[in-house]
Amino acid sequence: MRNVFLFIRRYAVFILFLILQGISLYSLFTSNRFHNTYYGMISGEIAGDINRRVNNVEEYFTLRKENQRLREQNAFLLSQIPSGQVLADTAVKSVTDTAYVDSVKQNLQYQYLSAKIISNSVFLQQNYLTLHRGTDQGVVLNMAVMGTDGIIGTVVGVSKNMSLVMSLLHKQSKVIAVLKKGSGLGEITWDGKDPRYLVLRKIPKTVVAKIGDEVVSSPYSDKFPPGSSIGRIEEVRQDSETNTYILKVRTAVDFSNVQHAFIVKNLLGDEMEEIKNKQIKE
Repeated sequence: MRNVFLFIRRYAVFILFLILQGISLYSLFTSNRFHNTYYGMISGEIAGDINRRVNNVEEYFTLRKENQRLREQNAFLLSQIPSGQVLADTAVKSVTDTAYVDSVKQNLQYQYLSAKIISNSVFLQQNYLTLHRGTDQGVVLNMAVMGTDGIIGTVVGVSKNMSLVMSLLHKQSKVIAVLKKGSGLGEITWDGKDPRYLVLRKIPKTVVAKIGDEVVSSPYSDKFPPGSSIGRIEEVRQDSETNTYILKVRTAVDFSNVQHAFIVKNLLGDEMEEIKNKQIKE
């Protein structure tokens, strides 16, 4: 014990320096979004192989349940393909979200690229996921990311083979949502407390909101396919300052156990952005 105290006394200044350095780096990477994102991409690339190995062990214990969920979703997607249509490439999932060209012809609006989640956090104030898909596979910034049960988040960083995703469990995440049974346009955020719950605000009191009602993405979203599940209401409270509800929503996705994801490409996204920018310039 005496040697321990002598060691601490001898290197007290250096130990103090390491502690202060650690605190300063933690503050930098948690308070500044640019540094946070950059750090996430670098660490994701370096630790990618290690995370994949660890993830293989974790996946083994939930393999049966996960495979069942994937089979159910594949069955649903296949059931939506019109008779006689050629199946898409195995890496791209085409769904029946469509943009009508005329009364006869339809063009697919959304393409789904399957991806493996190799790292994930749920207990921080700013949570991210890392996917083993990047620019080499066609991923770009701001793409939506879905799970087998609902919305996961948005792509905020991309390298050649990795993507960094801002989870719904992030203090800066905001998604426009509606109640599936009615209208009630509102905003989904996370309060940084329980990773099982999100908060839906700005729902007018004129809308009937009940426990168990499903919350989905807005039909006006240019990122998430309309009607994508976000969660279900577990608590209804009134905002004392406004004439709206504050709804506690249990996430559709189990973020502590998610293994696979789909990166969603809006095939009309560029056109929508172009006409929006043109209108702003005018």
